[in-house]
Amino acid sequence: MKINVLTLFPDMFTPLQVSMLGRGLEDKKWDLNLVNFRDFTTDAHHHVDDTPYGGGAGMVLQIMPIKKALDSLPSTGKVIITAPQGKTFNEQMAQDWAKEDELTFICGHYEGFDQRVYDLADETVSIGDYVLTGGELPTMSMIDATVRLIPGILGNAASPVEESFSHGLLEYPQYTRPADFEGQKVPEVLTSGNHQKIDEWRHYQALKATYLHRPDMLEKRELSDEEKKMLADIKAEAN
Repeated sequence: MKINVLTLFPDMFTPLQVSMLGRGLEDKKWDLNLVNFRDFTTDAHHHVDDTPYGGGAGMVLQIMPIKKALDSLPSTGKVIITAPQGKTFNEQMAQDWAKEDELTFICGHYEGFDQRVYDLADETVSIGDYVLTGGELPTMSMIDATVRLIPGILGNAASPVEESFSHGLLEYPQYTRPADFEGQKVPEVLTSGNHQKIDEWRHYQALKATYLHRPDMLEKRELSDEEKKMLADIKAEAN
């Protein structure tokens, strides 16, 4: 996968070039192309913003340098803008994007974009109902969530399948050595060697964690008869 990012602050994307994603870059499992759209300005001071028509506080990003930066790319794939009015990013979107050959993100700053910039994008996406100083951090979060799903990035093909949100549930609790730490013991089922019982326990715990911490997720999930029985037990236990 190739990912292009149009940004005024390419240095902010260093975190994507370390750890597992960094190794993926070295192994050419994905490619990151950072484009500073300030380089596509035409005035002596390289202005990328201007005062809004009609008055108001702050500065608005101009369409011209962004359009020129986009046009400079041999191809763009799906073009994505991060903005508060966009639909909320989720795991399903990451899975869909991970199937693409190329993505292009446009990062905003200041008081936002000239409205005509949105016409350049295929999707407008938000990461939540709060305000940040720019689109770089949301873009990094979405790139991380997407690229990690590319085969070979995590090393273990099962990892992204078993994690939170992958099946519409939060992840079950996990433990490692020591089995007893200051009186806090690992659940016996996990050391029993009975993999069927372990799977059942993990499924129950994932359902329990989701009910306790993110019940809204259960409203979107079609529960099996077995899960309905589990949920009834979980509710009784919680009360």
